[in-house]
Amino acid sequence: MFKDFLLVGFGSFFGGGLRFLVSRLLAVSCNSTFPFGTFTVNVLGCFIIGFISSLSMNNWLTPNTRLLLTTGFCGGFTTFSTFMNENAAMMKDGMPTTALLYTLASLVLGFVALIIGQQLARVF
Repeated sequence: MFKDFLLVGFGSFFGGGLRFLVSRLLAVSCNSTFPFGTFTVNVLGCFIIGFISSLSMNNWLTPNTRLLLTTGFCGGFTTFSTFMNENAAMMKDGMPTTALLYTLASLVLGFVALIIGQQLARVF
């Protein structure tokens, strides 16, 4: 368990660091109000986790390497990739309704939670 914790932490360190660099570089180079950095990181993270998941299904990666790269690196790089990977797994498992509900609930409740958090912060 502790080894898994270290693998996730190590991967997350590099994923988060790379997210910071990509976001900053794109923010400076694009000079736009559109969040190109976040958008790029989210799409790239989805590609990476899809690629890694496919390699894992073919037993090309050890469980430790998969944990390091998916939960660790991709989790630190973007949680959106994990969200999309979970949806893909639900679709593959024949649960399209669950995937749709998960997507809609995540978007709606996530936005509502953001607004509530912002409003609550104004109290302080």
